[in-house]
Amino acid sequence: MPGTDLRWPRKRRELHNHHFDSTRWSGFPFRDGDIVVATYAKSGTTWTQQIVAQLVFGGAEGVPVHELSPWLDMRILPRGPTLAGLQAQEHRRFIKTHLPVDALVYSPRARYLYIGRDGRDVALSLHNHHLRARPEWYAALNDTPGRVGPPMPPPLEDPQAYFDQWLQRDGYPFWPLWDNVRSWWAIRHLPNVLLVHYDELKQDLSASLRRIARFLDIRIDESRWPDIEAHVGFEYMRRHPETVPAGGAFWEGGTQGFIHKGRSGRWREVLGAESAERYAARARAELGADCAAWLAGAAAS
Repeated sequence: MPGTDLRWPRKRRELHNHHFDSTRWSGFPFRDGDIVVATYAKSGTTWTQQIVAQLVFGGAEGVPVHELSPWLDMRILPRGPTLAGLQAQEHRRFIKTHLPVDALVYSPRARYLYIGRDGRDVALSLHNHHLRARPEWYAALNDTPGRVGPPMPPPLEDPQAYFDQWLQRDGYPFWPLWDNVRSWWAIRHLPNVLLVHYDELKQDLSASLRRIARFLDIRIDESRWPDIEAHVGFEYMRRHPETVPAGGAFWEGGTQGFIHKGRSGRWREVLGAESAERYAARARAELGADCAAWLAGAAAS
């Protein structure tokens, strides 16, 4: 792993809300080669977990991804059993987070995959995610003891109004976007970090899989690539509940509801031009021109 002369990120704050308990990373016993899949929500997290699972297990069928790869900072998961489950794993571990870097305990022993996606598509995907949520989802978030701050409210029905609220209130009712993206962009130079854009995965999945495998130092027999690629397609994932959180049980339509359209640029069909440009201007102001262009992905070209 990289030498110790680098300046590694340090945990500087805690984040708590209906979803988060960032203290769950404190004292986490990292192992060499641990993989952390990091994103802002609805940026390709579940997809990337499935990709990593297929690389780790060489294209195997039926890998119970969301049993093996917990969202560690998700406060409703019981801390003791979650950590015990990770401790018992003998394969290479891969863990999910939605935290910004400065709310994590960052380890030089791990490798970090950060997936970015245009915030306009993120917000519309969040709207679908929120709109399809069953009462059990609200009960888990709002009624599990330990919640800090207000409860998760029901969504606005209109996607334009939902987007405008999300943009104006920086991620409401979920969590801030700009801090998250900025924090990972700022450490992209570190040797154990790889930034991948959602559009890269969509446009050339085969090349992206090989790039991720090289970064993770996973050697794949050439004969296994066809199975790996088949098992990371959205249609495969929709047919396999073990690839999505809670098997899709918290959302109307199950896996079909959780893995919705997955298209890039859908915001062009939904958002007004003024609203979309207001987002673009805000992204440039919050992130700087280079990071904003990267986050826009195919929309920037």
